[in-house]
Amino acid sequence: MPTTQQRSFTSLMRTAAPSDLPTAPSAHAEVAPAEVAIPADPAALRALDPEQLPGLARTLRRRLLEICSRTGGHLGPNLGVVELTIALHREFVSPQEPIVFDTGHQAYVHKMLTGRADLPGLRSAGGTSGYPDRGESAHDLVENSHASGSIAWAHGLDRAHRLAGQDGASVAVIGDGALTGGVGLEALNELAADRGSRTVVVLNDNTRSYAPTVGGLARHLASLRDGDVPAGTDVFTALGLTYVGPVDGHDHEALAVALRQARRAAEDPSRPGVVVHVLTRKGAGFARAESDAVDQWHATGPFALDDETDAPAAADTWTRRLGEAVLDAAREDEKVLAISAAMVDPVGLTPMQEEMPDRVLDVGIAEQLALDTAAGLAAGGRRPVVSLYATFLGRAHDQLLLDLALHGEDVLITLDRAGVTGDDGPSHHGVWDLGLAAQVPGLSLWAPRDGERLAGAVRSGLATSGSSIVRFPKGACPPDLPATATIPAGDVLAGDPDAPIDVLLVSIGALAGRAVEAARLVAAEQEGANVLVLDPVQALPLGDALLDLASAACAVVTLEDGIAERGIGAALAVRLAARGTLSRPAPVLRTLGLAQEFVPHAKRDAILTAYGLDAEGIAASLRRVLG
Repeated sequence: MPTTQQRSFTSLMRTAAPSDLPTAPSAHAEVAPAEVAIPADPAALRALDPEQLPGLARTLRRRLLEICSRTGGHLGPNLGVVELTIALHREFVSPQEPIVFDTGHQAYVHKMLTGRADLPGLRSAGGTSGYPDRGESAHDLVENSHASGSIAWAHGLDRAHRLAGQDGASVAVIGDGALTGGVGLEALNELAADRGSRTVVVLNDNTRSYAPTVGGLARHLASLRDGDVPAGTDVFTALGLTYVGPVDGHDHEALAVALRQARRAAEDPSRPGVVVHVLTRKGAGFARAESDAVDQWHATGPFALDDETDAPAAADTWTRRLGEAVLDAAREDEKVLAISAAMVDPVGLTPMQEEMPDRVLDVGIAEQLALDTAAGLAAGGRRPVVSLYATFLGRAHDQLLLDLALHGEDVLITLDRAGVTGDDGPSHHGVWDLGLAAQVPGLSLWAPRDGERLAGAVRSGLATSGSSIVRFPKGACPPDLPATATIPAGDVLAGDPDAPIDVLLVSIGALAGRAVEAARLVAAEQEGANVLVLDPVQALPLGDALLDLASAACAVVTLEDGIAERGIGAALAVRLAARGTLSRPAPVLRTLGLAQEFVPHAKRDAILTAYGLDAEGIAASLRRVLG
């Protein structure tokens, strides 16, 4: 039977109509409210009269637009959670009652309400992070911006607080897109069995991640939004959780009532956790975002607030080149299909989806599922391409190792945003993939140096048996860098392959232009020094021709946009050391890359320079090797 609580919350649902800035998004507002100054901290926020909240929401939206127009950032998600974040900080006492934001890119409003009203230096070196950051505030508890972990974090905190005899709730704010991730569903399953839990799950349902949320759970949420599910028969209640909603996420009063009821339910020792189903609109209050069909301004670069003209033509990006290459392959071979983990457009698959909708599969935010689905498709005779961000490969390393590689399935994985990505910080730098890939037996890997080589890498990957990876960085493609010669070990980009090699500089990926410039700097300074810059083209597995060439050099320097201690250079060092003897020792070897540490946010070029991966820094390393 439906509970009184569940019946009462059905009546709280509102329909939030689109609105232009500066009108607040509530459908009931006839006159734009006067703006209210952003409180200095949550205590000051709780002291405001409820009548002031629409004005505060208006101020926050205007400030978000002003800041993001200058710096860029995750505008759409934050415009959508203004009223919800206000309500959370009024009804729960952070940081004693922790609020864990899943993925974290919608935490700008949270930061503005916890002492960072102007988001100073947003996403720039030394400035405010675009994600929660423990170094900034005690209110920022969970920094990892990867999806689906918030419920487990909040439930773990709640268990710890109960064991310590502490009062209060723990809150997880998770989107409907992030809820498709396996760990999110696992956490709901566990939470439903924990009677006495004081965990409140706020399901921020805006029907999207980047794109519309997919799958059976998405259909169920749609039925709940439409009122087609009788009270007490929703999936959350069936699990044993207390379900509250749906609630209009842009209605201050409805949110306050819902969260107070959720707290009472959470404090009932006979019940497990609570799910509050909140309906929001991504980009709310900014018509240009709300009307954007692709991702409702999920993330944007700087823009002109008063200019609604069409955006400039897209640059020749690595992502666009990847999309073209995969589409060309699919046109040539009907067995080729593509898989995305809720990121069809960001990884370049939109053109293929538009032309061949039945051959692009979006599995939601579920990278493990993507790789295992690809394994099954490959075993069934298809040729799947799984397109991910490089940083998200770590979420499915077990599947790469034991479901793909162990079984020798013919699956191509393309990794966008590989290496240093810049503004999004430690969790988004794609610097771990080479280290992971180097541990996988039989894996083939290409790290192309330019767009032309990227297209060739996709063709090669699809033509190669077993599991393979093509990885490439974020942003615009560099000019094509032709080889001066091609030898069995790869493409020569500088130096004389027919003369004794003083230093063999093995360049992996898009840093090749910097490697060539560094070699030229050193050659101009040290007459007669032969610095041979080599792109092995296929970086893994390490070929005998590369090992023979490296063994014959006086010194070997490797260069990669990843962790130096765990990547291609480290693997090459092990192989070269195994060849060395007392009478013929291995060459002097240096691995250039990132230190094994979490790299903060800053511009890509600035980070590369700081780690000595610009042309001058590489040249300095060559000089030290040459002695």
